[in-house]
Amino acid sequence: MHVHTKYSGDSSINPKTVVDRLFADDSVKVAAITDHNTVEGCTKVQELAKTYKDILIIPGVEITTPEGDLLVLGVAEMPIAPLNVKDVIDFAGKRGGVVIVAHPFREYGLGSLAKNYEVDAVEVLNGGTPLHLNKLAENLAREMDVPGVAGSDAHNVDELWSVFTEIQAFLDVDEVLKAIKKGLVKVSSGSKSIHF
Repeated sequence: MHVHTKYSGDSSINPKTVVDRLFADDSVKVAAITDHNTVEGCTKVQELAKTYKDILIIPGVEITTPEGDLLVLGVAEMPIAPLNVKDVIDFAGKRGGVVIVAHPFREYGLGSLAKNYEVDAVEVLNGGTPLHLNKLAENLAREMDVPGVAGSDAHNVDELWSVFTEIQAFLDVDEVLKAIKKGLVKVSSGSKSIHF
């Protein structure tokens, strides 16, 4: 989960590279494309991946709000700006999406403000976040009684699949989203992304 492409502006990952890496990997067959404030990269990756039956691209976006960043999964469109956290949660909820607090204790994170909102999960293991801040995120998820997920937050090819979320679900976007909401997830680090 939480992969950027060159459409984020601060990422160098080409959409074709994501698909090529998914195709070549024996166990990683799923990625959530979450570019900053755009779904263009996700659309490109989905187009490239549609000929592969064993690759699943979860539509998503990382949305910047004044309070902090949120990942929205399962939605392939952008809400109308300006946005605050509540607007993003309402937007995702009306479309059946999942809202995840991204890297809560890092720059652009919601931090403890996340406790004020009804989110579906907290990113407790972020590939670009120091361990002690990931531990704070893990505690936050526990306090909020929401599932914790992992995201590589890859902006460069060598960061792909650095951490992953094991999800107990079939290879289907709706099933994956339901599993996240139900907490049928486990976070790990290694050479994989989302592992089924």
